[in-house]
Amino acid sequence: MRKSVNVLLCLAAVVAIGWCGRDLWQMVDGRRQIDAACAGLVPAGRVLSLSPAGGALTHRSSEEGTIDLDDGLPQDCEVFSTEAGEAYGTRTGERWFFTGAVGVLPADGPRVADHPMEVLLDPHGGPTHPYQPLGGGITGIVTDSGVVVELPCAGGEADGRPVTALWARAELMVTKPPFSENGQLTDHDRDVLAETAVTTANNLAGRLGCADRLPDPPEDVPALPEGPVPASRAEGTCAWYREAGFARSNRFPDQVLQSRTDDRLWDERCVLVLGPERAAGLYHAEVEDHSHLTRPTMPGQWFVSLHTYSGERAKNVLLTSAHGDETPEPAEPGEAGRSSEDPVWWASSVCAGQPQIHTMTLAHSYDKVISSEIEKAFRAYVTDVTERRHCTDVVLPKPSDFPFRPA
Repeated sequence: MRKSVNVLLCLAAVVAIGWCGRDLWQMVDGRRQIDAACAGLVPAGRVLSLSPAGGALTHRSSEEGTIDLDDGLPQDCEVFSTEAGEAYGTRTGERWFFTGAVGVLPADGPRVADHPMEVLLDPHGGPTHPYQPLGGGITGIVTDSGVVVELPCAGGEADGRPVTALWARAELMVTKPPFSENGQLTDHDRDVLAETAVTTANNLAGRLGCADRLPDPPEDVPALPEGPVPASRAEGTCAWYREAGFARSNRFPDQVLQSRTDDRLWDERCVLVLGPERAAGLYHAEVEDHSHLTRPTMPGQWFVSLHTYSGERAKNVLLTSAHGDETPEPAEPGEAGRSSEDPVWWASSVCAGQPQIHTMTLAHSYDKVISSEIEKAFRAYVTDVTERRHCTDVVLPKPSDFPFRPA
């Protein structure tokens, strides 16, 4: 009996050693895969602690999806796992679950204002989770899939050119069950992604010769709030809308998609949307006078989207896309006006010595019934932002720029 027990214990030990050996090999190989994909910029240990990072890891082997700083910026790296593949039943047995991305400012590409047919709410009527500032003294944004941070880069250089700032993004590519809770990232994954983005930015700062580093991110990064909410509960970036009482008129939006304010952010947004009942009521009241109105059938289809772009990004904002048949129209710092093609307006200001561009986009069809009255709302929005950020040199569109009439 004693001999049999000893044999069983030995066999159990051998099996345990085998399992431990396999797990150890997968962990070591996973680190190697992440380092190879991300040029050693992304902290491999943090990525390995993400909930979909189990099993064997691989990385994209093509030029796109693998970081090589010698090829310029921006770039990203893409990592796959068998745990994510098994959870979603992919044919290959693995799935892309993580992206790390890095870049510098000034950037080559422009920022483009929201399109009048943008889909800003969940089209199926579920909650929408507006992006929020990261906080903790860090210029950063928490999205529904990851975290983006920015770091000033005094003395830095990339591709032989000086840079003013750099950015890093850590993003989870699988945000549905079993890797989510209540439609959002898990608390654990959100915290890990914040740490990953900050460490990646600091590692890139070291490679580029930047003087500054980001502090540790806040612990327990909060989940994103659900939206939209009634205009009577507007706060943060949309507090001005509640205070001015615009929503008392049934021609104005009765709901808002809002965020906490953070004057460091490069893109701060307030979205005003008409709820289904108000949108339908306004449509029926106006359709006889405006025969070309499109009936609003999707949540938030009639909206007003307001953005403030700051710093380097404000120097390259377009009102219309550079793609397709439209000629891109720039929103020039120090000026104001409207697009000749779409119901998009812009104002400008200077905050802490940096340019700011403030844009307003009206949804198609809604622009035909509200544009003559929306001027006062845009002015109220710009006034709120510029006073809060202590801006000067505010330039607003002329009254003749309202209502919108295509050229």
